[in-house]
Amino acid sequence: MKKNEHIIKEVYPGSIAEEMEIEVGDALLAISGQEIEDVFDYRYLIKDEYIEVLIRKNTGEEWLLEIEKDYEDDLGIEFENGLMSEYRSCSNKCIFCFIDQMPPGMRETLYFKDDDSRLSFLQGNYITLTNMRDKDVERIIHMQLAPINISVQTTNPVLRCKMLHNRFAGEKLKYLDRLFEGHVEMNGQIVCCKGVNDGAELERSIRDLSRYLPFMRSVSVVPAGLTRYREGLYPLELYTKEEAGEVINLVESFQEKFYEEYGLHFIHASDEWYITAEREFPEEERYDGYIQLENGVGMMRLFIEEFEEAFGELQGKRTDCGKRILTIATGKLAYRTVCRFAERMMELFSGLTIHVCAIRNDFFGETITVSGLITGQDLVNQLLECRRQGRELGETLIIPSNMLRMGEQVFLDDMTVQEAEETLGVRVVPAEMSGRDFIRAVLDENYSMERENDGVVYVRGYPESNEGMRIG
Repeated sequence: MKKNEHIIKEVYPGSIAEEMEIEVGDALLAISGQEIEDVFDYRYLIKDEYIEVLIRKNTGEEWLLEIEKDYEDDLGIEFENGLMSEYRSCSNKCIFCFIDQMPPGMRETLYFKDDDSRLSFLQGNYITLTNMRDKDVERIIHMQLAPINISVQTTNPVLRCKMLHNRFAGEKLKYLDRLFEGHVEMNGQIVCCKGVNDGAELERSIRDLSRYLPFMRSVSVVPAGLTRYREGLYPLELYTKEEAGEVINLVESFQEKFYEEYGLHFIHASDEWYITAEREFPEEERYDGYIQLENGVGMMRLFIEEFEEAFGELQGKRTDCGKRILTIATGKLAYRTVCRFAERMMELFSGLTIHVCAIRNDFFGETITVSGLITGQDLVNQLLECRRQGRELGETLIIPSNMLRMGEQVFLDDMTVQEAEETLGVRVVPAEMSGRDFIRAVLDENYSMERENDGVVYVRGYPESNEGMRIG
């Protein structure tokens, strides 16, 4: 394949591409006379209402297709390479890098460090700006590709070079100014390392980044994730309850001021800080529409709000789901909240017994508390131990779907859901869990509540839902 030929791997039914007889295996050569360097070019050029698309067919023929469409209409094709060019790997060696803390012998793809601005636009990944050039930034501004998510860590140039172990990391902060001047929407992230970029350095970073309001819409502050595989790496420690509280106090001291001036709270502490400090999560209004859910900012508050709304719909109704025993496995991070919800469900449904199990992360180390990094072997081994201690697992095991690879029935360590079911002797139900989906999964994976004429609420089948966020 030549450099600027992009092989099509899928054509969506009913799409413009199908109508124009574009087929799998065809190659996209150009749009409106311009060669396509990467997905940025493609997304930008297909926006026009009239485009000319040059396709090379499997037969070798070249077709120039004239297409009239609505402004935002897509062609309805996917390419073999999602970025339509080579992925850019990370050129840093950050002192907190999670990939450097991975155990040996895992899938090769788990060790790839990406730092690609195109993935920031397409998938919400955070980038450090260190492998970007002036040309890349100007393209983003010209095409108004947004939002761009940026791992800042600190606005102290010298300290940033140290944290990223990259002598260019400090000077690359200038790109924040260019993106701001170009009115490009941004989100920021600060990974806090104890004794390094917290305290006075964190306060400086918050003040410096607030200069980019309103185009920088939010900044999350998250603690560095530390596994047990840190031999030879920069010495980092976990935050204590008191230290987590100090970070929260600093973050919250800025929020009211920013909100009064910009209508945004701007700076947000991730859920982990509140759990470590044993504090209640902020009220929903302070999350500015949950801008940084994927960074664990407001995920638990959203889960709580959705559960309360759905649970309220069941109040005052006689309920019957029969005798049912099940187990919910989660990470330590969400354990207390899931336990509270389970207790309320059992109070409402007299025949329901729910066991909630917080899976200890033996694979990466107990310091890792999110469900998305729980392996199949840890899940299975600890539930088998529960059974040996006399706890009945029931007929169903509910797990958050982020324990599995996206779109697959496979855990991080390559154990399959089927293997887990066979070993445990229970049905394993991966659930995309919003608060409402939590209730549905507890009652039964394929059921919802429906009112009958006699006023009794019974369990009935309902269509599968795609809504919901992943719960840590």
